[in-house]
Amino acid sequence: MVRAIEWVEADLPAIRILDQTRLPAHEVYLELSTVDDLVDAIQRLAVRGAPALGAAGALGVLLAMAQGRRERWNDMRLASEIARVRDARPTAVNLAWGADRAAAFLQEGPERVRHEAFAIVREDEAANHRLSDLGADWLLASIGEDRPLRIITHCNTGALATTAWGTAYGIIHELHDRGQLELVYVDETRPLLQGSRLTSWELTQDGIDHVIEVDGAASSTIMRGLVDAAIIGADRITADADTANKIGSLALALACQRAGIPFVVAAPSSTVDLETLSGADIVIEERDAAEVVALGGGAALAGTRVFNPAFDVTPHDLISAVVTERGIVEPMRGEGMQKLWAPAQR
Repeated sequence: MVRAIEWVEADLPAIRILDQTRLPAHEVYLELSTVDDLVDAIQRLAVRGAPALGAAGALGVLLAMAQGRRERWNDMRLASEIARVRDARPTAVNLAWGADRAAAFLQEGPERVRHEAFAIVREDEAANHRLSDLGADWLLASIGEDRPLRIITHCNTGALATTAWGTAYGIIHELHDRGQLELVYVDETRPLLQGSRLTSWELTQDGIDHVIEVDGAASSTIMRGLVDAAIIGADRITADADTANKIGSLALALACQRAGIPFVVAAPSSTVDLETLSGADIVIEERDAAEVVALGGGAALAGTRVFNPAFDVTPHDLISAVVTERGIVEPMRGEGMQKLWAPAQR
């Protein structure tokens, strides 16, 4: 299984990542030994995916401490550099969550911070396997068809987006392992084609049958009855179960509602942000115009204005199920994310 992010002790302590901007043509690993390196990698999406960003936030604290010792930073400088890591991308809650969880132990020294960062990595992999089992069970029970399922997915949610295994992709992989998967429709996912470049690459590595489709085809694919369910990941899930994910996710949810098939969101509980009450409060990251007008050699006249939001928000009443390692919430039935922290769910 590919490891998108891990800590290495080389000549300099570093975060080792698989540079996802080079896939699928080139499998290139980078060793990030400074905060500048890490922030750049996060912002240009060399490392991405909400759970992987949680690990990057936590390991980023460890990285900042190592660099600070080499360069004799004072406490104020160290805090400033950690803040740069946690705020490198605004929409995904996991980045700040991971940084804050590790930084809470700064006063106890690097070994304690290391322990916490490594715990985040281990917990994410375990959570992904658990939610994949729960999600596969829920889908098979909900759809009730005695045949392999046809699934549509958007963006990338596999091992590349996590510390291992995957979230929405993990459910797809679990269905495949059970012999309950016929075909996956992979949306190309604008603006950086993370579906066609990354998800297709992972599905190929895992021997899972799939086809790539342009984003504009997704709603039609659903309405034509070519799929049985949609499964996506999430970068932030609010208290009322509104969900932020890569731009284009909302269109799938609307089509699924009209077609009467399940729309499933899969993410670890660390992606749940109970302090954000609804999707209206989520900051939507907007990215550089060049990702739209220059991708593939140029698609518009020079100087053309571009609106390039990286995410959209799916309202909770369009979501059939939110699957986490803690359990499943069914927002269409009026359930909020607080259910996962109720005593009966522990």
